[in-house]
Parts: sequence; structure tokens; C-alpha cells
Amino acid sequence: MANLLRNNPLTNFARGFFYPFNSTRFLLHHPALLKYVAIPFLINLVVFSSAVFLGFDFFNDVVIHYVPRGEAWYWAILYYFAWLVAVLVTAVVVFFSFTVVGNLVASPFNDLLSERTEEMLTGQKHDEPFSFAAFWKDTLRVVGVEVKKMGLFVLVMVMILPLNLLPGFGSIIYSVLAFVLTVFFLVVEYLGYVMARKRLDFRQQRRYVLGRLATLAGFGTGVLALLAIPFLQFFCIPVGVVGATRLWCDLESRDAPGGSSTPS
Repeated sequence: MANLLRNNPLTNFARGFFYPFNSTRFLLHHPALLKYVAIPFLINLVVFSSAVFLGFDFFNDVVIHYVPRGEAWYWAILYYFAWLVAVLVTAVVVFFSFTVVGNLVASPFNDLLSERTEEMLTGQKHDEPFSFAAFWKDTLRVVGVEVKKMGLFVLVMVMILPLNLLPGFGSIIYSVLAFVLTVFFLVVEYLGYVMARKRLDFRQQRRYVLGRLATLAGFGTGVLALLAIPFLQFFCIPVGVVGATRLWCDLESRDAPGGSSTPS
């Protein structure tokens, strides 16, 4: 029965989905980790707030300014419809800019957060002492990897954008592909800190993800759900990093000989 539950894709998907959510409790119970959250949180708060302000300011001063106004009822409908479009477009732009810029800014701190989380879970300390030279070297390495991942993600999303122009099912195909690619990107993004620390190459990372596809797809969907909730975007990045690290450690414990069949 335990093996049946373990190999059930729906059970594994649901288990992975809740990792980002219950990782909030883990963070609160380990306040020593919060120092790795504070600085990127403040930076991303400024980025997010600026994006929202500039988005609405642009529509208010540029777009809405050119919408004809009149006393008839249909002019009022047009005006409020333009604002509705402004809100939706701003939400989409903020979502993608926050996902890309926010993760890029926080990447050096995310690497440390993932490392310290793994230490707490496994009890194995990182032997290398802290130094600013090593931190700066790691920062350049992590940011370089992040730029490549973000660039590839944006490029692929732009490449599939013309699918919306296809008549009939074009928009549906685009929406499905965009969802799948975003979930896959979020899995690689947050799990990437652990996999890079374990020195897994691209082939090994791909094999790892495909071998645990249901669980990791659930995790990526959970992160995406957090990103879609207003104001929770600020907390999504550290929660995603902690959740991915916890998930890695639990899966490694489960897959080890004599390991538990149910992740903690």
C-alpha cells in the first residue's frame, strides 16, 4: 500500500504542490535563516512597487489620456474598460518582471539560503569558512547562471508568442505551452541551487527531474500559485528556495536504501 501511494502520480503531485506553502512554517521556526531573506526581500519590494507604480502611471498619463471622453454612457464604459486592460497588462508585466528580476537580484542570497537550509535538515555543515572573496566569486557564478536561465526562459516565451495569431486553437496551445514551460522553469530555478551544489551536469539534472516528474511538477505549480496571489510574491522566492531544498532532502532520504516512503 505504501509503495502504491508512493508511485501514484496524483499523490506525488499533491505532495509536491504543498511544499512551497508549508515551507513558510519551516522558515518561521528557524529565524537564523531570515537574515538571508531580508536583503533580497527589501530589494524586490522596491522592484515590485516601482513596476506597479510605473505601469499605472504609464497608462494614466499616456494611454488613458488619449481615450476620448464624453458624457454618453458608452464613453464611461470605454474609459473603465481601458483601466481594466491597464490593470491586467500591468499584472502580467509585473508577474514576469518580478519572476525574472526578483530571482536574479536574490540569487546569491538564495544560494546561501538553500545551503543553510540543507545544513539544518541533514546536520552536515559546510566546511569552507565564510569570506567576502569567496562570496563575491560565488555571486558572480550564480548571477551568471541566472542570466543564462532567465534569458533562455524569456527567449522561449517570446518564440511561442506568435501561436496566439493562429486561428482557432492558437491561444489555447500557447496558454498550455506557457504554463508547462513556466512550471518547468520554476522547478529548474529553485531546485537549481541544490543541483549546482551537488555538481550535477545538465544531463543529470534532466534525468533527476524526469525521474520525479509528478512531484516536481506539483512543486512548480505550487510556486506558480503563490506567484499568482497578490502581495505573496514578496515571500515566494525564499519560500520556493526553502521548499525546493526540503523537497530535495526528503526525496534523497526516501530514495536511499531503507529510506522512508513518505517525505517529511
